[in-house]
Amino acid sequence: MDEPPERGTVHRDFRPATKALVGALVVVSNVVGAAIVLAVAGWLLPTQNLVPDLDDTLDRNLWAFGFYLAFAVVVGLVWGFVWVHVPPQPDPDAGDDAWRAHGRQARSAVLAAPLRITVVQAVPWIVAVPLFATINAFSSLTVALTVACVVALGGVATVAVAYRLSELALRGEVARVLAEDPPDRLGLVPGVVARSLSAWTLGTGVPLLGIALAAAASLVFRDYYTVTRLGVVVLVLAAVALAVGFLLAALTSTSIAGPVMDVRRALRRVQDGELGTRVQISDASELGMLQAGFNEMASGLRERDRIRELFGRQVGEGVARSALAGEIELGGEVREVAVLFVDLVGSTEMAFEHPPHEVVAVLNAFFAEVVDVVESHRGWINKFEGDAALAVFGAPDDLEDAAGCALAAARALAERLDARTATTTAPATAGIAVSAGPTLAGNIGDARRYEYTVIGDPVNEAARLCDVAKGLRGLVAASDAAIGRAGAEEAGRWTEVDVLRLRGRKRATRVHAPSDRAGDD
Repeated sequence: MDEPPERGTVHRDFRPATKALVGALVVVSNVVGAAIVLAVAGWLLPTQNLVPDLDDTLDRNLWAFGFYLAFAVVVGLVWGFVWVHVPPQPDPDAGDDAWRAHGRQARSAVLAAPLRITVVQAVPWIVAVPLFATINAFSSLTVALTVACVVALGGVATVAVAYRLSELALRGEVARVLAEDPPDRLGLVPGVVARSLSAWTLGTGVPLLGIALAAAASLVFRDYYTVTRLGVVVLVLAAVALAVGFLLAALTSTSIAGPVMDVRRALRRVQDGELGTRVQISDASELGMLQAGFNEMASGLRERDRIRELFGRQVGEGVARSALAGEIELGGEVREVAVLFVDLVGSTEMAFEHPPHEVVAVLNAFFAEVVDVVESHRGWINKFEGDAALAVFGAPDDLEDAAGCALAAARALAERLDARTATTTAPATAGIAVSAGPTLAGNIGDARRYEYTVIGDPVNEAARLCDVAKGLRGLVAASDAAIGRAGAEEAGRWTEVDVLRLRGRKRATRVHAPSDRAGDD
């Protein structure tokens, strides 16, 4: 079932300012069009040669034009304001079904408004064709037919211009209802192809038809058309064709180019990283579907970016990038890496003596220091294990002097924890150990659920060495494997302090500590 629609502004009636603007555009365009048609029919075409009582005929046409124009304007405005409206909203306490039905009615009413306005405009012109033909039939059937053709052609062009104007004026209202219910198929609104063809047909084809009819009439009624008269008729009709054609082409191109340029500007903002960009859906044709498609694309990019960010927080940015690029497969690869293992001292007693929320707060503050130091030294946190953390340097991305970076991170982390212990009451004492060597780095688990990790002797050695570090004065220890793989500058900052066999290992490990933290334990 559809979600109940939002109640309020989306389903309101047209704004009074919009109604006034549309009414003014329609009235002005039709009055101007009717005046041009009257001038062409009454004074430009050679109908006076066919009418014995020309003055009486002109008077009848002028009086009829004046009365009919006033009547048509009043009737058209009243009819338009009554017919072109959004149904009243249901009672605020009405059920969701009533509001859904009203939402559909409101959307249909707004989208059908330009077409209804066109009907309101077209009816007076349709009535005017037989009306003025009848008025002039008393003088001459030829004149009646000529006037009927001119009124019909002029009405088509004028109504087409007024339709485009009203369509542009109602774009804000259309955007209001489409914001909640974007278009997914063509409805009553003409598409891009129909608009382009109609712009040529109504703006150029119809005036050219008028020129063709004038030329045909000059051939049929040779006695009434002089060369000068025919030249004037053709020039005037050509000028009207150019003006009307340009106006319709401009309005049509604006209605098409506007939404396209909105999408283009929005695409540029998305390219600049503004993934929250949205386009106002202001058209119910293919252009509206394009705008809606852009919004769906931007929403998908935002969701993808959010997932990538969350994924990166879970597994590390490097692992996330490689996984999204499809570079990592189940099973992994052998890589030379350095690992840093850090374990909080006294966490068991702390968990026993303090409530869980305080323990969590201390752990989060501690891990924040660890993450900050590790990432600043180009490593990443592979996993958190209760009160301990394992950091990896050199996988999945290659890292020059991975061992040196891990050793530097160990020294920096020890200093950060010392400073925290000196300035806060929260315990921040931890054993820190570094080792390095070949490991299997990759996705371990099953195709349905796996995680990226490193497995090998350096990981085990760092974990065992961390227990040793807790017994050293400086709380930092590194294996000879890490020191031997580090650059000379970083290796020179460390001093051998002991040689011992770590638990579970067959050979002895040379234990090193930072020179400035080494001493008698």
